[in-house]
Amino acid sequence: MRTYPDWTRAPTRTRWLRAGLTLLVAGTPPAAAQQRRYLIEVSAAGGYQSFDDVTDLGSAAGGLGRIGLWLPLNFSLEAEGSFATPKTQTADVGVNVRTISGALLYNVLLGSSSSLYFKAGGGSTKYGGTCAPRTICGTSGALIGGAGFRAGLTPTVMLRGEGQVNRNKSSQSGATSVTLSNFGASLGLSLMLGSHPIPDGDGDGILDNRDRCPGTPAGAQVDGRGCPSDGDGDGVLNGIDRCPNTIPNAKVDPTGCTIDSDSDNIPDGLDRCPDTPAGVLVDPDGCAKDSDGDSIPDGLDRCSSTPRGATVDALGCPGDEDGDGVLDGLDQCPRTSAGAIVNAPGCSAEQAAGQPSAAPAPAPPAPAPAPAPDSGAQARKAPARRQPLTPVPTPAPAPAPAPPQPEPRVSGTIVAGVLPGVRFIPGTARLQPESYVALDSLASLLLSNRSVRIEVGAHTDNVGSGAENLRQTTLQAEAVRDYLIVKGVTYDRVLPHGYGATVPLTPDTTPRGRAANRRIEIRPVTTGP
Repeated sequence: MRTYPDWTRAPTRTRWLRAGLTLLVAGTPPAAAQQRRYLIEVSAAGGYQSFDDVTDLGSAAGGLGRIGLWLPLNFSLEAEGSFATPKTQTADVGVNVRTISGALLYNVLLGSSSSLYFKAGGGSTKYGGTCAPRTICGTSGALIGGAGFRAGLTPTVMLRGEGQVNRNKSSQSGATSVTLSNFGASLGLSLMLGSHPIPDGDGDGILDNRDRCPGTPAGAQVDGRGCPSDGDGDGVLNGIDRCPNTIPNAKVDPTGCTIDSDSDNIPDGLDRCPDTPAGVLVDPDGCAKDSDGDSIPDGLDRCSSTPRGATVDALGCPGDEDGDGVLDGLDQCPRTSAGAIVNAPGCSAEQAAGQPSAAPAPAPPAPAPAPAPDSGAQARKAPARRQPLTPVPTPAPAPAPAPPQPEPRVSGTIVAGVLPGVRFIPGTARLQPESYVALDSLASLLLSNRSVRIEVGAHTDNVGSGAENLRQTTLQAEAVRDYLIVKGVTYDRVLPHGYGATVPLTPDTTPRGRAANRRIEIRPVTTGP
């Protein structure tokens, strides 16, 4: 007769043992990633065996021993031998039960030295003693299945618990063979022989057995797979990149920060003119701007509104050699006599009529004797009869550079505040000529107080985008610095800073309030030796 086990009839203590084992497995806490690679496992445990009712055997304590070999991919092979000596329920006779089995285990790693596992295999069970009525005897094949846990006590010593079912077909005295299931639980210790720590070859905190990118440079940030990332795509990995928000296509140094060879605030890689001289104002491509086309770039040009075609000096200012009000380069008659009335091209009436221009070296000849009234007088009065000359409005020429003067001796201190009178052509970083008075005074103070360094802060109103305002005020602050450098102040004593519209002087948004917010402020920042 074939019978099957009835779980509801299992002894109460067996059910409690299984429940305790389940709670112990479920309570095993996860920890860090597995940190050792295992090779040989040797285990010994005490066990408790519950037999199928058909065996006429009661439950009994016993013991077992195991030896296992760990394989790749968290598999392991294990051989096990167990024993128990239950007594028959009818005759109270002890029966020696021995089981030998082999199984394949799949191990689920939970922490640095803990795991769950599931096993399946086969073996044989031998029931000793004489065959009495309702007593199983002899040897039978068995199918083994089970699950358990390991909890690390040390890196190589583990507490191991397991629940197991042994299903076999055995012969019964005076009857045909029957299929039965025995249940067991065990708790003991496992010793891991030949184990060794799993290395972390690149030192990124992800062990080599889980590291998908084993050659990560030191200091780089990695994800759970051990692979680094580059947030701004500049070729410098996160964690090493000190400037993690680099503009695309900009060249960077080994720390991930942009390179600006000519210090024009346009990084290399985006700068189409990477050799711009210091102090020159540039466009968004990094190339010098020359608003008046006089070949002196903005920022170095002290006269940035020179009419096109006029010749200029090294500071970008035009001249008027003959003082006739028509700038050199535009003056078609550059050697006009002093005081002569000229037309728009800069020529007097005689020069306009094709007569030779006045010789530059000798003084004008003495007047000739008075001719007849119908000729000489009319010639002298010719300017009164010709069409009146309309003066052409031209910018006032800049004063010629003053001869070298001794170092100024200006008394006074530099205090933080708005520098009055400094103005720019709207929408540009070109200084208006009326700004030179205040800047010359500031330069004199700096030259007489050589231990003072200042910050030049440029501010604007809230009209326009924040990025454009910031860029424009940066260029304006640099224009002030460049002017002071031309006046003799050393480069390292002036720190330009553009604030855009982030620090308004007044919240007033009327034209008057916006004009007040467009300003240059100075502030002493340190005192040198």
